[in-house]
Amino acid sequence: METSVVSKVSEVATKTTKPTPAAPAGGALLTEEQILKMSDDDYMNEAQLAFFKARLQQLERDLLKNADETTEHLRETVLVPDPADRATIEEEHALELRTRDRERKLLKKVQQAIASIDAGEYGWCEETGEPIGIPRLLARPTATLSLEAQQRRELKQKLYGD
Repeated sequence: METSVVSKVSEVATKTTKPTPAAPAGGALLTEEQILKMSDDDYMNEAQLAFFKARLQQLERDLLKNADETTEHLRETVLVPDPADRATIEEEHALELRTRDRERKLLKKVQQAIASIDAGEYGWCEETGEPIGIPRLLARPTATLSLEAQQRRELKQKLYGD
């Protein structure tokens, strides 16, 4: 009796388990050139998803590392008597904080893109459901809209000040 339960559980697990993104032969990720050469039928196949997930995870690590470096840098307070030097240092700190704020927003988008890969929704336009396109995703891996949908959105924002 236990054997049949184990085999049923194994059978159900095999049917419901999502395949993990497979890398090409040799275990290496695809290159940009290889992805660009692939046909449209291969759009967002397992190898492409593995490539973009690895790229997004590396970007996430880089952004987190930059945030840590900024924190350390801002803790190193240097007291200088000259008001002009103090103003320069404060301006540099303000610029660095603005940059990190932009990176914080990008980090959120990167994490959302990784989640969309895991959900099987990565690479498809949120508005139209059409493919975003490999060249656009290579240039901007966090893109959620196709080029045409993004242009329409920007035109609408320009016209209506959204």
